[in-house]
Amino acid sequence: MKDKNRIKKKLLIEGFLAFLITVTPLFFYGYKYIPAGIEEWKFLGITIGANGFLDVSDSIYYYFTKIVPLLLLVLWFVTCKHWWYHAILIPIAMYSFQLLRVLTYESNKIDENEIMYVIAVTMVVVPIVYFIRVKLVDKHVHGIDLKAMDTELKLLKEKEAVRKELEKLERRRENLSKKSATASNESDRFEGHREVL
Repeated sequence: MKDKNRIKKKLLIEGFLAFLITVTPLFFYGYKYIPAGIEEWKFLGITIGANGFLDVSDSIYYYFTKIVPLLLLVLWFVTCKHWWYHAILIPIAMYSFQLLRVLTYESNKIDENEIMYVIAVTMVVVPIVYFIRVKLVDKHVHGIDLKAMDTELKLLKEKEAVRKELEKLERRRENLSKKSATASNESDRFEGHREVL
């Protein structure tokens, strides 16, 4: 029963995502269906203004040329199972900054200085992606397992420490043997002197 509910929920979510992807061209070209030359447009109780553009049609055009790719990139990022999916954050950041600039259209410049923000995001994302790639390539391509290497190094260090400890014990034993031999020689000499006396 739980599996059926889980499968239904998964199918509903995946169906909704597929529907959303399918209707994105309608959103993208939605500006063509808005009457030209009007300053304000009401749709489903939402009032959309020109926001500094010539008319509502222009503002909708600029909004959806940013929203549609951003939406598709976010869906791709969320559903991607590849190791490099963090790299998708770079175009997501680019479209996000461009959308923010279009929504706050005051300087009459669109897509001008967003590159500085994208460079900042890139400087964070690229090292993360490269680090993940190096780890995966080392493990799966070259067959290098870093945990196994660490374990092997620890074992080697422990063996080296045990070998050094054995050498110390061997030297002590030899020193004790020499001392006991010297003590027994002196004891023999002492016994020999006693007999002479």
